Amino acid sequence: MNTAHSTEKLYLRNIYELLGENFYIPAYQRGYRWGAIQVKELLDDIWEFSQPHGGNDSSFYCLQPVVVVRGEDCWQVVDGQQRLTTLRLILHFLEQEHLKRPLEEAYKKSVYMLKYETRPGCEAFLQGIHKESNTDNIDFFHMVQAYNAIRNWFSDKDYNDNNKLLATLLAKSTEERSVKVIWYDLSDECLNNDYAIDVFSRINIGKIPLTNAELVKALFLQRSHFYNDQARLKQLQIATEWDIIEKRLQEPAFWYFISNSSKHYPTRIEYIFDLMKGKKSNDETFFTFHKFHEDFKSGMANIEHLWQGIKRYFLSFDEWFQDRELYHLIGFLVACGEKVAELKAESERENSTKTEFKKYLKDRIRLQVRCQLDELYYDDPVIKKLLLLFNIQTLLSTREADIRFPFDRYKQEKWDIEHIRSQTDFAPVGVARRVWLKDIEVYFSGSRFKGDSLEREQEFAARATELLILEHIDNEFDRLYNEVVSYFDQDEVSWGDELGNLALLDSSTNRSYKNALFPIKRARIIDNDKRGVFVPICTKNVFLKYYSQSVTELVHWSESDAKYYQEAIGQTLKDYLPDQGEKSE
Repeated sequence: MNTAHSTEKLYLRNIYELLGENFYIPAYQRGYRWGAIQVKELLDDIWEFSQPHGGNDSSFYCLQPVVVVRGEDCWQVVDGQQRLTTLRLILHFLEQEHLKRPLEEAYKKSVYMLKYETRPGCEAFLQGIHKESNTDNIDFFHMVQAYNAIRNWFSDKDYNDNNKLLATLLAKSTEERSVKVIWYDLSDECLNNDYAIDVFSRINIGKIPLTNAELVKALFLQRSHFYNDQARLKQLQIATEWDIIEKRLQEPAFWYFISNSSKHYPTRIEYIFDLMKGKKSNDETFFTFHKFHEDFKSGMANIEHLWQGIKRYFLSFDEWFQDRELYHLIGFLVACGEKVAELKAESERENSTKTEFKKYLKDRIRLQVRCQLDELYYDDPVIKKLLLLFNIQTLLSTREADIRFPFDRYKQEKWDIEHIRSQTDFAPVGVARRVWLKDIEVYFSGSRFKGDSLEREQEFAARATELLILEHIDNEFDRLYNEVVSYFDQDEVSWGDELGNLALLDSSTNRSYKNALFPIKRARIIDNDKRGVFVPICTKNVFLKYYSQSVTELVHWSESDAKYYQEAIGQTLKDYLPDQGEKSE
């Protein structure tokens, strides 16, 4: 067995370095199960990487980690046998059907060996797989299927194509584009086979996924990066600070301030790493680890510098979070899709002050909400941004209290736009009818009505109760619906989709209120607020008629109410909006 680098716990190995090695697949692992799709995806990725100007600037293409334990004459594979077996099949194909001679003659090394504890004849089978068509052994069956997929993939390739892929796959020079694996050696930790089984189990049930974060952590905590007299102390310091940062990032208020969480991060510090290294959505899985690995090539003298850089990056976010104005300005821009890394770069621009940074943020916000309020309608995407900013700016203006907009609630509860006054030409249908009836029953059963109206209110409640227990309610429902609408003078309006009739509500509230009449929505909003359910401040103000000039009619949302509400939006956001009446470009 090649023991070069065996004292290292984590590093990158060329596929070429694996030639001549012996790998042992223990019985606790499942057999080979890769299908044609996975095989094709691997070949496609390697092929694309091998092409000149293929859009990938990396000097190497990296496969998923291979986790191993050192044995007497082999490597015991803890995780990664599917990839190793597939690569073995690809190399075998190229040896048998492209080179048509042993790989050893061309590369001075033979193809690596695979031995399965439960499949003693595996290596002999692999050597003759090109002659096999089928088998009753389930593992061998899948190997044959994978080999056929490899043969089919190469069917439209010529000699030069095959040469190019093989040269990339087995490149050994650091100056050549090559294929590598993340080599994770657990030999020092694996005192017995039980530990290896435990690691395998945890990896495969997702308790310790080999993420970029875990791999980067392993880099930082390798003893070889420290002088002997400081190793333990420095490892402890980094591990402790790592946990402090991760704990902070796990706080919903902090996490959703800097992230829209479009990607699931099992370890959230990885988000910081991705930002630092400029990872894009189309970069391969372990892009960030590769970049940190390159940093570590400069030697142990830089370990402190690298870690301090990570801490400074995080502390910038923490400083933003603590500053109430920055929290709201940045939080809004992040929610609108602005890139956090770009905002941070601007904050660190040479000679830039905090005042100048805030001015930059406000300029970016102006670009997000550049619009004419009178021209906005329900389906315009800027409305959601506008109402979000309206809520934020209203809170910022309340300086006597340290009230903060809950970006975590906004993103987790998926807030959206809702009509303040429902559109009467869209009467509820299907199951929504029963929701509407229940609202009517509850609303008119209350004690808010007295005098002459009491009898009519009680009648509405009773009829709603009766309809709720009936199976067929079409005609009677329509009759009750029209009477209730008429009772509230809820006639059809031409301004129902304009800004003055729209408010921000969470998705669950939105669904339940969608067809409710204004007074019913109002009652439920007030009830939610009494029960401590969070209601956006501006939404609450709307239904309390805070922006209206006249509040004599609390059960009706009129055109004048909508007008005053829209004017309030314009006044509150006047520092961000273009002059109204001037067409925005």
